[in-house]
Amino acid sequence: MRVLAIGDVHGCLVALNDLLAWVQPTRADDLIFLGDYVDRGPDTRGVINRLIELKQTRPVVCLRGNHEIMMLQARDGGRPERKMWLGVGGVQALGSYGPALGISGTFDDVPGGHWDFLENELVPYHETDRFIFVHAGVYHDAPMDEQPDNMLYWEFFPDAMRHYSRKTVICGHSSQRSGEPKVIPGAVCIDTCAYGGGWLTCLDAISGRYWQVDTLGRRREGWVDYEK
Repeated sequence: MRVLAIGDVHGCLVALNDLLAWVQPTRADDLIFLGDYVDRGPDTRGVINRLIELKQTRPVVCLRGNHEIMMLQARDGGRPERKMWLGVGGVQALGSYGPALGISGTFDDVPGGHWDFLENELVPYHETDRFIFVHAGVYHDAPMDEQPDNMLYWEFFPDAMRHYSRKTVICGHSSQRSGEPKVIPGAVCIDTCAYGGGWLTCLDAISGRYWQVDTLGRRREGWVDYEK
């Protein structure tokens, strides 16, 4: 059995499909997505469809990311919330819901099943006996059910994140423009900037092996020692 975590997808459906085809998760594997499925990349609609499809066929954990929060706030809020989200990739997200290529969609074009996924199917964190999976980060001295939203979804990767439980924290959110997972004492970040010319990463938390694909179809793999 593997414990597979996938970093921020950000609308990169082609890379996601290529990564899943390469890694080939089985029903015996745990599969955890770390959030930020929407906007920035070209196919938010396709990515959410793919995640819904996966959840219908096998156990999958989908965490909530700050960009899902911003998309919901843009729908429900006023002009400032919409302007904020559109400026960080919302234009591309709504474009994927348009009636034709090059014609943008609106919030009304987003299927109800997608809103249900964003509102009801995402969780703030996933904890096992060895690992903590979270979108952004954790306070080292707080149990997971007491972590505030600003840490779970918004804080950037620090220089140390050794949780008092001694469990390894695996997160996304903080784009590593080097394209390499970043390892610090007690944690590893696997947001490797898939939408920005980088890589989409899948990490087997148990072995430390990782697989990466980019939007051009290139593949590479490596290993991390996250137990430092």
